[in-house]
Amino acid sequence: MSFSGFETQHGATGVPTVFFDDLLPEIDHLGELKISLYALRQLGRQEAPYPYLDRAAVLADTVFIAGFGETPDERVAALSEALDRAVARGTLLRGVVSTGTGERTLYLLNSPRGRAALSGLEAGRWSPDSDRLPELPPERPNIFQLYEKNIGPLTPMLADTLREAEAEYPADWIEEAMGIALENGVRKWRYIEAILRSWREKGRDDGENRQTTETDGRKYIEGEFSDYIER
Repeated sequence: MSFSGFETQHGATGVPTVFFDDLLPEIDHLGELKISLYALRQLGRQEAPYPYLDRAAVLADTVFIAGFGETPDERVAALSEALDRAVARGTLLRGVVSTGTGERTLYLLNSPRGRAALSGLEAGRWSPDSDRLPELPPERPNIFQLYEKNIGPLTPMLADTLREAEAEYPADWIEEAMGIALENGVRKWRYIEAILRSWREKGRDDGENRQTTETDGRKYIEGEFSDYIER
């Protein structure tokens, strides 16, 4: 069968940029790629506050599942492997719900909302058929959002640098260092990185004993930090 082409842009499915940046280069299994994209589409279409993918419903989607094998047994085995791979990689989260007739296996996107739903499911505080909703923890913006909102546009080279920093420093350090940069009118990553490096090497004030004097404010614009500030 030959694809006839895209006729319209309507009905497009949104795919997070991080999928292309972090996941796509790592996925080397066709089944995993297919189920990951399928899950993003299906979960994105749901209006429920905590969307989930039901394994039985995926198997019942005859058009989609047909591409996983020639026989029903082959399709079940191939789908199971694809889902296992997506869970192992961290794209999806898996939970099990007990029902009157057995168990339902559910899959959720590995996001703050999905993690909250899985936590509630495991603790017995939430189920897909319940009106009770799990408490959603406050979502901390990632380093790319913080940078673009407070400092400026990203470049591919800088994105790689920010990924390394996100893996090396705690998120609250990065947020505070960016806040210090903004307070001092310095919109440079090298300045923020110098603050982070200084905290790692010399220790970071935990906030309880932090000075509120003018002297405390000057320490981030003098000495080792002065080279990053335009005079």
